[in-house]
Amino acid sequence: MRFVTDEESKKEYKKFLEGHERCNFQQSLEWAKVKDNWKNEVILAEDNNGKIIGSMSVLIRKIPIFGNIMYSSRGPVCDIHDLNAMKQLTEGAKELAKKYKAIVLRIEPDIESSDNEFRELAINLGYKIKDDAKDFKDEIQPRYVFRLDIKGKTEEEVMAGFHQKWRYNIRLATKKGVEVKEGTREDIKDFHKIMVETGARDDFIIRPLEYFEKMYDNLAPDHMKVLMAYYEGKPISGVIPIFYGNKTWYLYGASSNQHRNLMPNYLLQWEMIKMALARKDDVYDFRGVSGVVDESHPQYGLYRFKKGFGATFTEFIGEVYMPYKPLTYKMYRFSEKMFRTMRELKRKIKK
Repeated sequence: MRFVTDEESKKEYKKFLEGHERCNFQQSLEWAKVKDNWKNEVILAEDNNGKIIGSMSVLIRKIPIFGNIMYSSRGPVCDIHDLNAMKQLTEGAKELAKKYKAIVLRIEPDIESSDNEFRELAINLGYKIKDDAKDFKDEIQPRYVFRLDIKGKTEEEVMAGFHQKWRYNIRLATKKGVEVKEGTREDIKDFHKIMVETGARDDFIIRPLEYFEKMYDNLAPDHMKVLMAYYEGKPISGVIPIFYGNKTWYLYGASSNQHRNLMPNYLLQWEMIKMALARKDDVYDFRGVSGVVDESHPQYGLYRFKKGFGATFTEFIGEVYMPYKPLTYKMYRFSEKMFRTMRELKRKIKK
């Protein structure tokens, strides 16, 4: 086991990450730069010949009163049933916990909830598994996503898997004159304006413009693009896809209240999927939906929209954590829950 410490090991890590089937952009050095209010450390597991067999990018942040927490989003990247690799990464995390006096390591791995072999391995290594999340607010990363298997498929084969109405809506947008163009950094301003409009309509908190500009500066053009849909020369909708390794992610989307009947969001999804196919990706990830599959749920429309593209409803294992200071962490979790409850209450009062 070792850590990424210099330019040579950074190159070695990036090559390993991009070539691994479990690759995730949130484990990348580029993403760590976007999260620059956290300190970043990368743990590497090796075989007997010094070849990398696993990795975990860890973000470290100080929480007032409680101390440092360590967080690994969609890590680790390895054969998650390989005890040797998992033990090395776990030991590396313990070293970091001592170095930063951390109270916990929290990971939200790209592992399906049905993977009992990983569950048993993780528990034997001392991890605990939080199994009670159903909604977006319950965890940092979405536990429930829609994923589209595009490995080795053509555009025609992928579109054939869409719901008939979805195929119609894609054609309708084009027929009605909606145009999709790849934007520049300057177009992020238009995207953000529409995002503000979307957040007000759908009642969710949005990030500031500077955050999206920081994303662009660190990820574009190789790993991020801004796609905007226009009607009669005016932007009416936009998306941000992320490309890394063998996957494309639909990370952010925004749509104006105007011209929604022109179905620009369907066309934008199709354009992103075509990009993923051109890259010969294995997976197109629509990202999160609520785990409450009920037509009365406020997020059901999002679930229905993503499902219509023929994607598979996927449940991840959720939060897996290693408490180094169990009592302190328990108090932190209580305060975290209270903070989210109060924030939600304030938003409702403002409305």
